[in-house]
Amino acid sequence: MPALRLAGPRVAPTRFLLKNSARNFATELPRPPPPRSQPVVETFSDTSRPRPYYAKHPPFRELPRAQSKWPIALGLLVTGVAGWAAFMTFATNQEKLSSSVFRSIVRALKSDSQLREVLGEAIRPQPEWYLNGDPHVKGRISQLQGNIDVSFRVRGSKGSGTLYFTSIRKEKGVPFTVLRFRVICDDGTIVNISDAAAPALDS
Repeated sequence: MPALRLAGPRVAPTRFLLKNSARNFATELPRPPPPRSQPVVETFSDTSRPRPYYAKHPPFRELPRAQSKWPIALGLLVTGVAGWAAFMTFATNQEKLSSSVFRSIVRALKSDSQLREVLGEAIRPQPEWYLNGDPHVKGRISQLQGNIDVSFRVRGSKGSGTLYFTSIRKEKGVPFTVLRFRVICDDGTIVNISDAAAPALDS
């Protein structure tokens, strides 16, 4: 037992000395030698000028120009106006074809003997392909305002021509007065439809 008590104090000083010697060795590092000359200080007489960016890099490609939208808008506008005009032409023409005035004029043409001698039999309005086989009636039919002035192409078994019909009413309650009712054939022949065959219009 006395030998163990004396061994304890001898071990502790040995560990302390080893720890202190290792710490002292770590702090004693070699120092760099002092500089032999002073650093060179470079001075400039003017401000620096930046070099062009493309000096080291390839030049930039030009951006594509934005295409103007005016041609597209103008094309849409023209298409819209043309479509509206075609629709109005078709609608007004159908209104004229369905009127009693047009039907009365066609009956009068078919019953006129002088016109049959020039144009032949089966006299009828000439169909047009752009109106899906319907005739194109030009002019105006306005019975309320007392003004009827129309023209359209007619054909028969011998030839064809253009019909012109004009009738007016001077005042309300007065019957219509036929001013022009004739067919000008393509060969120049003018056929005046008789007053007896003229359509009777409502006043």
